Amino acid sequence: MIILKDRTQTKSPQVNKTSHKAQAALEGEVSGVKRFLPFLGPAFIAAVAYIDPGNFATNITAGSKYGYLLLWVIFASNLMAVLIQSLSAKLGIATRKNLPEIARERVPKGVSIFLWIQSELVIIATDLAEFIGAALGLYLIFGIPMVEAAVITAVASFALLEFQRRGYRSFEAVIGVMVLAVVMAFAVQIFLVKPDLAAISRSTFIPRFQGTDSILLAAGILGATVMPHVIYLHSSLTQNRVIGKNDKEKRQIFKFEFIDILIAMIIAGAINMSMLVVSAALFHKHGLFIEDLDIAFNKLNEYIGPVASISFGLGLLIAGLSSASVGTLSGDIVMQGFIKKRINLYVRRAITMIPPLLIIILGVNPTNALVMSQIILSFGIVFALVPLIMFTSNKKIMGVLVNHRVTTILAWIVAFLVIILNIFLLWESLF
Repeated sequence: MIILKDRTQTKSPQVNKTSHKAQAALEGEVSGVKRFLPFLGPAFIAAVAYIDPGNFATNITAGSKYGYLLLWVIFASNLMAVLIQSLSAKLGIATRKNLPEIARERVPKGVSIFLWIQSELVIIATDLAEFIGAALGLYLIFGIPMVEAAVITAVASFALLEFQRRGYRSFEAVIGVMVLAVVMAFAVQIFLVKPDLAAISRSTFIPRFQGTDSILLAAGILGATVMPHVIYLHSSLTQNRVIGKNDKEKRQIFKFEFIDILIAMIIAGAINMSMLVVSAALFHKHGLFIEDLDIAFNKLNEYIGPVASISFGLGLLIAGLSSASVGTLSGDIVMQGFIKKRINLYVRRAITMIPPLLIIILGVNPTNALVMSQIILSFGIVFALVPLIMFTSNKKIMGVLVNHRVTTILAWIVAFLVIILNIFLLWESLF
């Protein structure tokens, strides 16, 4: 295994070009939509993790069992995601360091190593969901056996790493196109299932539960939405992308980045809500409780036709591939940040492929594996979220971008809710 010491990376032509355009925007030399364009991108990479195959499993299950009832959970989860991702992005802008780097500087070495190990386990669990989801998409669309589909997924994920190597703007563009493809896939399904718009509106804004199982599913939806590895990643995506020379520029950069976050999270939220809506409008309406994604695919084909089922499979495939590449990038960030080491991205990708390949070869139910991966993710949320709030509330660290008191209070409320719901999810799932 090749281990590389942490190093300062030289700026690529893409970085310089983006920096020049961003500086022109900060100095008021451009106006209108062009002002925002240099700052768009980081949040879309982060948003990919909010539409990974784990979300497919929880949203389809929730919609089939409770109809539109839990739409408000997705809506609330996305509001939480906007807050959490904005704190992470702000940390990078203010400090020019990512969350793992700041944690390493402020905690004992043993604690930093522990944080690195648990974050790597979380990323492996994330990769498990994404890899299996992409392979399952290939199996459903083309009938390729899962083992062969897993090999194809491995090759495709190595190809995506090449875009990362060529520069972040190329990678952002590819991820943006993939997110758009998932949007189109679910737009087709929404059009075909003709959902109840009044029920959608009512369930989006009126919080309700229906027994203990609905609370458990709500916790699962939340666990699949708030992803620990993306909390680490977003601070890295903004730390050196556009550098503010003074407090005024840092404020402007954060303002533009917040717009990026809003757009990306609205899209991710719409995709997640679409998953549940399709399941509610079709499966719940016909009295079907769907827990397996392959059954969901087959029922879409049976009730609506191949266009709906193929678009579902494509959405699953694309979401799995794109989110897997983001997971690999997150792994590089946490290792560099917590212990100042790096593994070649291709080596890292190969290592993280081993668990999902073994699960597929052993014939484990893919949907069950996706659900278990979400349980493992629950362990990591507290270790990412609590330090993030602590650091962004510290004026010595953040300077002019320190959290307002209201922001800090809201962040701690969100953290409390997320942690309590995930403890509930773990207890119910394990015992």
